[in-house]
Amino acid sequence: MNNHIFFQESLEQSQVKTRIIAKYFWVWAKVIISTAKRNHRDPKIAYIDLFAGPGRYEDGTISTPIKVLETAINDTDLKKSLVTFFNDKDKGFVRSLNEEILHIPGINDLRYKPIVNNNEVGDGIAKIFENMKLLPSLFFVDPWGYKGLSLKLVNSVLKDWGCDCVFFFNYNRINMGLNNPFVEEHMNALFGKERGDDLRIRLENLSTTDREFLIVEELVNALKELGGRYVLPFSFRNESGKRTSHHLIFVTKNFKGYEIMKGIMAAESTLTEQGVPSFGYNPADINYPNLFEYNRPLDDLEEMLLKEYNGKSLMMNQLYLEHNVGKKYISRNYKTVLLKLEQRGKITADPPYTQRRKIKGEFTFGDDVLINFPKE
Repeated sequence: MNNHIFFQESLEQSQVKTRIIAKYFWVWAKVIISTAKRNHRDPKIAYIDLFAGPGRYEDGTISTPIKVLETAINDTDLKKSLVTFFNDKDKGFVRSLNEEILHIPGINDLRYKPIVNNNEVGDGIAKIFENMKLLPSLFFVDPWGYKGLSLKLVNSVLKDWGCDCVFFFNYNRINMGLNNPFVEEHMNALFGKERGDDLRIRLENLSTTDREFLIVEELVNALKELGGRYVLPFSFRNESGKRTSHHLIFVTKNFKGYEIMKGIMAAESTLTEQGVPSFGYNPADINYPNLFEYNRPLDDLEEMLLKEYNGKSLMMNQLYLEHNVGKKYISRNYKTVLLKLEQRGKITADPPYTQRRKIKGEFTFGDDVLINFPKE
């Protein structure tokens, strides 16, 4: 299989990926433009895609670059503010993408004409980004394998204000590559040499599941050390649902971006257990949903909160902000658990639930409710 074969059909996984990027792009762009307008009458933002592909799958489904441009054309602010930079090392893909862009209805309404280049991604592009101050940018890196993907590249964009990164992490190929001396240079570019060497030792004799957890955890740690304070992985399983094929990794320095993407990825998850999203796409969840409802994640959250906040008092929003990072729980999960704990007398709240408003006959738990955890 190569990247040409990849674009011969539009797998559901690819459509999910495109939806996640397109949804986040629109919300991110509106937030950044609104903030930038406070200092600039005519702000500019950018979308950068270094492995853009041909723009359309052979079955006719549009890919991410075209979706982003269509979103911009249909928004008053975006059509005036968006700068787009697309690249692919495949000349055929570049020709196809240029043709697809020209045929987008309203493409000439964009103030800034899309730039499409034909370069191989490597240290050279990372150095260019390192030495320039970037516009607020959403940076998407979607290589078929791993060549060109590096911590240096991600950091070269993430360093500037308003810049977020989403990249495709091909778990299958990277899992195999970590123990392949012929691609050691590429693996070290992604994890760092010291972490890569340590990872190779620690992976010995691990189970398939533990191996995946360790690899993804070390990637997250490497990104955080670079300044990507918030990292959010979304996994994709193969058709049988037995193995992970790849992850979509989101990196940002801003909690607001993290929260927005968390909501988007939660909505695209194929499984929720007690209302807690899986943050993954698994065909088996769709085909055999009743086989996977074994965990009780809200019960786990109850135990965590009672233990970690023993004797403490704080607002709901404060608890959520400090506790949810790095966990699959979303705001709604916390409110569900806290309301149940309050109604069972495990915690007290001010105002109490009997004095709070109802929505559709159900009591609520607002962000400004004060929570009191008893000392035990």
